Amino acid sequence: MSAELGTFLRSLREAVTPSQVGLPTGQRRRTPGLRRAELATISGVSVDYLTRLEQGRDRHPSSQVLAALADALHLSVGERVQLRNLAKTASGADILCPGGLPPEREVRPTMRALLDRLEPTPAVLLNRLGETLAHTSAYERLAGPLGLLDGRPPSRVRFLFTDDRAKAAYPDWDRIADEQVAALLAESSRNDPHLAHLVDELTIVAGASFAERLHAMPVAPHRTGVERLIHPEVGELRLAYETLDAEGQRVVVHLPADEATSAALDRLNGRRPGALRAVGPYA
Repeated sequence: MSAELGTFLRSLREAVTPSQVGLPTGQRRRTPGLRRAELATISGVSVDYLTRLEQGRDRHPSSQVLAALADALHLSVGERVQLRNLAKTASGADILCPGGLPPEREVRPTMRALLDRLEPTPAVLLNRLGETLAHTSAYERLAGPLGLLDGRPPSRVRFLFTDDRAKAAYPDWDRIADEQVAALLAESSRNDPHLAHLVDELTIVAGASFAERLHAMPVAPHRTGVERLIHPEVGELRLAYETLDAEGQRVVVHLPADEATSAALDRLNGRRPGALRAVGPYA
């Protein structure tokens, strides 16, 4: 399996031309793509280590090394996923190590009842890894067309960092991404193996956009505020959100922050005008 990782890495390197990564083409190139030394230079990985990886003599590349190679080669999300999976298989670490309580995935009957009573408000129940566990019908109409409910389980942080639709959906993507990483780190210990599994995945698949936020100075996530969302059916929305803690889970409730958003949500939910009123001080 380590040979498969090495073969895949080599094929990726040979598929990239020097001009694609800002290097001069030069003359008499025997390599169809990048030389190992060139990839080593732009990725910050030593030539010797890169050689060992390609020859299958090293089966334990770190997520930081894989992310650096993926960034240097301008890999697509699909290629990053394949690279990560091959590396996990080569190391024999594709099964999550035991230890640490798993993230809460059960939805208590009282929580389901609470969500039912919040209709027609868009509200979602998340666990500490940001996985969607339950939601109102109004949230499904809001988030479903964007792709936020894709995946098993759906994950907002995965959507933000790995889905091409995310930046079109969130005009303030950088700020939202900062908030999501801050929330992720605030909800779990750095020693949590379940968080480590997700961090490892996103470090490789999302690359620098995730890794730089992960290693930035820790900040407390905002529990309330306003975010802009571009919905394919009703256009731009300004949503005021409020976060409610619930023993290893959290409920995020969205309300219209202005009259235009109030009217748009009423249309989306098929409700009479004024069913969801704009809230202050944002309105």
